[in-house]
Amino acid sequence: MGAAYFYHLTQRPLDVTLPLLLGKALSAGWRVAVRGCDPARMDWLDQKLWLGPEDGFLPHGVAGGPYDADQPVLLTTGAARPNGAVCVMAVDGAEVDATEVHELERVCILFDGNDARAVDVARTQWKELTGAGCAAQYWSEASGKWEKKAEA
Repeated sequence: MGAAYFYHLTQRPLDVTLPLLLGKALSAGWRVAVRGCDPARMDWLDQKLWLGPEDGFLPHGVAGGPYDADQPVLLTTGAARPNGAVCVMAVDGAEVDATEVHELERVCILFDGNDARAVDVARTQWKELTGAGCAAQYWSEASGKWEKKAEA
């Protein structure tokens, strides 16, 4: 049984935080699906990941290609995980459900703390997932470093 980790981004933007979390997930031996809502945003993240430092390269692809199953990290707007992901990183309010949290190693929900709508969506997701019996942790970087602020 997995857990949902909520990451409240206030100091660093998504394109800086996501590669750090992806690196940790890959180091754990996990395949990852990064789930968003907008294909253009997934293409933007794809470009950001390609432009990262050479020593921090994250092998990845955008869903819809012939090699989706081979990708350690797959950027997608769908619920399917053709790469066998055991971790889903949801961005921009992408939906996750309690069944996924229970089945996967980890579900990470990254949200922009400077966007009131994103905060409201994350609060709703927290209530829904914890209400369904999912283990959850809330992490904040407001102090400048990541700190666990709540656990359910």
